[in-house]
Amino acid sequence: MPAPRNHLKRRLSEGETLYGCWLGMADPYAAEMAATCGFDWLLIDGEHAPNDLRSTMAQLAVIEPSPSLPVVRLRDDDPARIKQALDAGAQSLLIPMIESADQARRAVAATRYPPDGIRGVGSSLARASRFSAIPDYLKTAGDQICLILQLESRVGLAALDEILTIPGVDCVFIGPSDLAADMGHLGNAGHPEVRGAVMDALARIAASGKAAGVLSTEDPFIADCVTAGARFVGVGIDVLAYVGALRARARQFIPG
Repeated sequence: MPAPRNHLKRRLSEGETLYGCWLGMADPYAAEMAATCGFDWLLIDGEHAPNDLRSTMAQLAVIEPSPSLPVVRLRDDDPARIKQALDAGAQSLLIPMIESADQARRAVAATRYPPDGIRGVGSSLARASRFSAIPDYLKTAGDQICLILQLESRVGLAALDEILTIPGVDCVFIGPSDLAADMGHLGNAGHPEVRGAVMDALARIAASGKAAGVLSTEDPFIADCVTAGARFVGVGIDVLAYVGALRARARQFIPG
C-alpha cells in the first residue's frame, strides 16, 4: 500500500485553479467549521498564528475527512520542523521566506528520504504512515509531497528564475505584504510598484509550468492575480472573517 495520493499536488499539476482560506485561529473546532465551507484548500498557519505541532496535527485530523485539502505553513525552513510536520501527516507544505536557489534546494531535500534528500526516517511511529499501517510509505511518500515555496522579498524575486528550475518545487507563492514592506511600502500591498512586481512574478511562475500562488482579501487584486497566472489562490483569512462579522454586528446595535 502506497502513501495517500495528494490531490492538491495532482490538481495543481493538472492546471486547476484552487481557492483557499488561511486558518489562524489555531483551534481544531474552528478548522472543522472552515472545512464545511467549500474551499478547495485550507492552510494551517504556523508562521504568524499561535500553532504548535499538536494543534497543527489536530487540525489536519479534522480537515482530512472533508473535501478541503489541508496545507501547513511552517514558521521557517528548519529541516527538523519540516520532518515533524511530514511525520504528523502533512503532505502539502508552504515554506516562507525563501530567498535563494540553495535555500529552495535544501527545502526540497528536507522533504525527501535519502538518497534523494535528508528527511529522517521515523515513519514507523508516525501518523503519516498510519502508524505503520502503510507498508510502502518510505518508498512512496516523496512522490506525494506538494512543496510550496514562499518568496516575499526583492532578494527572493531576484532568485525566482533559478528557483523555478528546481525539481521538487510544485508551487511558488508570492507574499505581497512582506514584499511591500521590503520595497518600502509597509502596509500598502496595493502600491503600483508592489502590484507590478507581484504580477510579473506570477506570470513568470505560470510560464515555467509550476503553479503560482498568492493570498489577498481584495477582490480586484485577486482577479488580477488570477489573470496573471495564479492558481493556488488564498481568498480569505478566518480571523479577519470572524472579527469582521462580529464587529459589524456590534456596530449594528452599539453605534460609535
